[in-house]
Amino acid sequence: MSDTPPNPPFRSGALDQPRMIHPDFPEQHQPAPGLATRMDPLPDHGEESYRGSGRLKGKRALITGGDSGIGAAAAIAFAREGADVAISYLPDEQEDADRVIAAIEAEGRRAAALPGDIRDEGFCKEMVESAVSQLGGLGVLVNNAGRQQYCHRLEDLASEDFDATMKVNVYAPFWITKAALPHMGTGGSIIITSSVQAKSPAGHLFDYAQSKAANVAFAQSLAKQLAPRGIRVNAVCPGPFWTPLQISGGQTPEKAQQHGASQPLGRPGQPVEIAPIYVLLASDEGSYLTGEFFGAVGGSGL
Repeated sequence: MSDTPPNPPFRSGALDQPRMIHPDFPEQHQPAPGLATRMDPLPDHGEESYRGSGRLKGKRALITGGDSGIGAAAAIAFAREGADVAISYLPDEQEDADRVIAAIEAEGRRAAALPGDIRDEGFCKEMVESAVSQLGGLGVLVNNAGRQQYCHRLEDLASEDFDATMKVNVYAPFWITKAALPHMGTGGSIIITSSVQAKSPAGHLFDYAQSKAANVAFAQSLAKQLAPRGIRVNAVCPGPFWTPLQISGGQTPEKAQQHGASQPLGRPGQPVEIAPIYVLLASDEGSYLTGEFFGAVGGSGL
């Protein structure tokens, strides 16, 4: 596979005409975790399309899985809204991370690159401390990194794979949030990326769906704990979005080619199209939003 896909990014639909013909996705597969820079067509993280208005001025945010997909879109949007941003990612994703870091810095914001494996509790603690040190504090935490690998038969799901999914999707947000809380005060916001799978689980995503349901419970339970401290906690539940997760084992190659086609809007979402939800939840405008989950699924509902 070449480093530069032959097709340009396919952009999100116009606001007055959000439905569009489903893109002609070629069959493609990458080894996990996958790179957005090698997808065909390229995802739209908002590199050219997102416009900020200072809604996060003075905020300092840590976003896990911020190198590509929804995490990258949130990172770019946060920077354009005035926030300093740290992103974590796997070392194999450095190519994608470099582009996001450059986009943050292009807005005149501080950026921190934090490569490592969040399946390790020690790294999670070090990552938070590094983010706080490099940004000068922490007010927004986005637990976004996720692992999704399809498996059609429970008998074929290895314990090692089940454990890896739970470590990334359930344990890591616990470890990271626990490390971050001493640095967060009144006005802080914690966001976790769940999934439509939390409410409508597919048979071939047995472990992933369970972990995403846990993410919703994470937000609803922790919101009650942290409300007296003035820290809000919410979950975002995306439907089909065009990210490396889909073409690196998250779906079969055949399903990836038709990703989002069955939705009423007839296409997958672009990462930039969900970024405004993260901006709202991170901003002071969302001051009465806590313990909630927000869907963006292209018309089928949660």
